[in-house]
Amino acid sequence: MQLDAIRSPGDLRGLTHHELVDLSRQIRERIIEVVSRNGGHLASNLGIVELTLALHRVFDSPHDKLIFDVGHQCYVHKMVTGRIGQFATLRTFGGISGFPKVTESPHDAFDTGHSSTSISAALGMAVARDHQRQGHKVVAVIGDGALTGGMVFEAINHAGHRKSDLVVVLNDNEMSISPNVGALSRYLNKIRMEPFYTTPKEYLAHIVKEIPGFGSRLFGILSRIEGSLKYLLTPGVFFEDLGFKYVGPIDGYDFELLERVLAYARDRHGPVLVHVVTEKGRGYRPARDRLPLFHGVGPFEITTGEIKKESQHPTCTAVFGKTLVEMGHEDSDLVAITAAMKEGTGLSLFAQTFPDRFFDVGIAEQHAVTFAAGMAAGGLRPVVALYSTFMQRAVDQIIHDTALMHLPIIFCLDRAGLVGEDGPTHHGVFDIAMLRGVPNLTIMAPKDEYELRRMLKFAPSLNGPVVIRYPRGSCLDADSDTPEEKIVSGRAEVCRQGSHIAILALGSALHHALNAAKLLAAQGVDAMVVNPRFIKPLDVALFEALFRRSMPVVTIEEGILAGGFGSSILETASDLGYSPHVLRIGLPDSFVPQGSQFELRALFGLDAEGISRRVYEWLATHHSLKAAG
Repeated sequence: MQLDAIRSPGDLRGLTHHELVDLSRQIRERIIEVVSRNGGHLASNLGIVELTLALHRVFDSPHDKLIFDVGHQCYVHKMVTGRIGQFATLRTFGGISGFPKVTESPHDAFDTGHSSTSISAALGMAVARDHQRQGHKVVAVIGDGALTGGMVFEAINHAGHRKSDLVVVLNDNEMSISPNVGALSRYLNKIRMEPFYTTPKEYLAHIVKEIPGFGSRLFGILSRIEGSLKYLLTPGVFFEDLGFKYVGPIDGYDFELLERVLAYARDRHGPVLVHVVTEKGRGYRPARDRLPLFHGVGPFEITTGEIKKESQHPTCTAVFGKTLVEMGHEDSDLVAITAAMKEGTGLSLFAQTFPDRFFDVGIAEQHAVTFAAGMAAGGLRPVVALYSTFMQRAVDQIIHDTALMHLPIIFCLDRAGLVGEDGPTHHGVFDIAMLRGVPNLTIMAPKDEYELRRMLKFAPSLNGPVVIRYPRGSCLDADSDTPEEKIVSGRAEVCRQGSHIAILALGSALHHALNAAKLLAAQGVDAMVVNPRFIKPLDVALFEALFRRSMPVVTIEEGILAGGFGSSILETASDLGYSPHVLRIGLPDSFVPQGSQFELRALFGLDAEGISRRVYEWLATHHSLKAAG
């Protein structure tokens, strides 16, 4: 059957296993073709093709609910649930999302974009189903990397206690973004080696019946002793002890076996965990050979797997990684911590250079922060590198376990601001509003790669908790017309003098603000441009001087306006007794859609053209442009 003829999961059920093998090949080719143009999560989707098809043949979506943990492995699911005609628009502005979205299709049962949430959501749906006396099935599909998230164990513990009908499919490919770490990963590796058995009794029979002469008789005796050899012989006994029926491990590419086991799990009462072993990057050698790179990848050349570079400038991630190695040579107590994001946060070089001082805790951001707090309390200098969007999961740990004790930890928040095509679950736009009110925190945002390096080397001197937020992609030179100034705590930098308005542009927004100032100058508006550097503490002396001059102020930030940097300027003015005219440019009280950073900045007026247009219109409306005329 041709892939383009698949309109719904029902179209899969009449196919033979031979036809499914051919369909799987077509699906992989289409995924590679589209992701090579649009970028996306390639390796995980190539690995889950057969499992997704089997799930849709055994379960009846959307009547039955399929919840994909993290959700970046949902491409196959989208292709066979009526969206094959839109698949070429994957992750583009106005196109279909790279993650499940309930507003996009009834087959997407739950929005997901962060790890380790699916079992909690599935259990909640199962309880709602039972309360309303409905009969559908609920399935959570979760990767082995996500099992390191503590929320998973909270959910498994509750599900085992409630005994609700629930199917958890463990898609075990031995990888999250970086290779999995920890005791649980070692445990899964051990049981991967075991043959497939549906019940402990089958496994017991296999072992005992091999004994010559009286094996069968011995099995008959032992099988009557409840649980006699369970702990010695059962793969997955850990899950069994938590109240789940464990089935597996099974081959994720054997359609007959997959469908038999999934049907067994579907029809059994109580929670069932089906352990499926798959291979990331299957069917495309460049992805299989370079798994971390092809987890989430930009556009690439299909024949070679070479990534198409967007800019010659170094990325902020690379600048951070290189600088941290330099700092590591200077301070033997400096350690680096991340949560399954060694490559993504730029820590690969540090891990290679200082293997005994690098710690990957798995997908466990809360643990990463409190683990770092313990290290800091013990005299070390931890640097915790996380994406801004994933830091959201550890806000309490930053407050309770770090700031409260004023511990010297440097939090480096990569992907702060508009991230791009991964959409609303991945934009790092909430960190300022969430952290600005936390006592003892110093929060900085560098304007370019040089300032990022200097902030990193300055942070340890503060001897307390520090947050440095920087964007995804290239660290552009801000190209100001003033010489670099030494970083002093709470002191801003005037990058362009001007007499009509003051533009306070935070972090990477400074680059766009300086270009906007040139456009405004052509319209007769002389704009001062300030690099705040510090979100907390603010340069109160500089800002009070602006308020005293009654100069209109514009704030620019790649973050939500509610509670953001612009709000802090208004609060400061009010506290000082001033009522300045302030235009805040940032992100509205809504979730930001997917799209390239270029498209999204244009959409929200955060590029040079948008800033100059909004400032000019604001001045024309509220100040009659008299100062400029």
